[in-house]
Amino acid sequence: MTAQDSIHYDSEKRQFNCRGDWDLAHLPHLQTFIANIPWPRAGEITVNGESVCKMDSAGAWLIVQLQHNLKKKGLHVLLTHFPDESQKLLHIIEKKMSDETTLPEVKKTNLFSIVGASTVVQLAEFQEYLVFVGRLTYEALRLILYPTHWRWKSLASVLYRTGYQGLPIIALLSFLIGVVLTYQMGLQLRNYGANIYIVDLLGLSVLREFAPLITAIMVSGRTGSAFTASIGMMKLNQEIDALTTLGVTPAELLLLPRIIGLFISLPLLTMWSDIFGVLGGMVMSNTMLGITWYDFLHRFPHVIPLRSFIIGIGKAPVFALIIASIGCFQGVQVKNSADSVGLNTTRSVVLAIFFIIVADAIFSIIFSKMKL
Repeated sequence: MTAQDSIHYDSEKRQFNCRGDWDLAHLPHLQTFIANIPWPRAGEITVNGESVCKMDSAGAWLIVQLQHNLKKKGLHVLLTHFPDESQKLLHIIEKKMSDETTLPEVKKTNLFSIVGASTVVQLAEFQEYLVFVGRLTYEALRLILYPTHWRWKSLASVLYRTGYQGLPIIALLSFLIGVVLTYQMGLQLRNYGANIYIVDLLGLSVLREFAPLITAIMVSGRTGSAFTASIGMMKLNQEIDALTTLGVTPAELLLLPRIIGLFISLPLLTMWSDIFGVLGGMVMSNTMLGITWYDFLHRFPHVIPLRSFIIGIGKAPVFALIIASIGCFQGVQVKNSADSVGLNTTRSVVLAIFFIIVADAIFSIIFSKMKL
């Protein structure tokens, strides 16, 4: 069947008659024939589908598209006598095309509105985080009254994974930090013949700042992301819902062992970092500045007060609470998609590092006011 057999246009009556098969096989010929019809500039066009034998979505799309094009030219199009099935198909296609062409209203935005909207979102998330911390605190206080409910095996597993397995990378990184600090400060001290003062600078910088800060950043990237990913996958697989159904709270089995385990292991990792940071400085001092191991160790306890070590170790539990709480919170916030796990894992690391640095800055201000 040709396009002429499927279409008849009566210019006097302004009637467009559809006949035969309007399907995908005849679509190119139908489009070509329709394009060559001399349409009037105004008035009403009647599209008569009484003689349509067959119509699929391609034919219905062509009719709807023709209707829209004629309306743009100022013509009123009336569809009449189409079979019931064709009318339903035309209605579906017309609704689909209208949904796709309807654009949402674009509101004009400026810098202040963007910043304000972002601030509102961040404050809402921070409120959810505070609620999360409050619920965890309540669960911890509740479990104090029931020591038999503590998950000691889960706690031991967290200590093993976050503490013992992190020793090699923390040792290597801290050793290299000690080497770099000694090299950079030693270049300046050597110009003034003050090589021995590298012990003072290295000890204070490593014990007070670099060891706890670098260790916390490393743990946030290694352990905080693992907390988010593991809890997020459990939520994605509905394992957390299953625990709730069994009467076991997620905080008791999953969250509190991770937080308490990191609270214990991070100060120990910081001490480990202190040792290897100072060791790296000793090696570099001996090689670059000619300071023997004996001279270094003999001077170290005399010029480095014990409070520097205590201050550094005292920061670690705070950093641990920040890392673990943010990691667990982002894991609980995972939505029902795999992309959400990756997104929340990234947010967990970024937020943990950000708040670690903020907390370290606050500690510096407090210790400065206290003259420590």
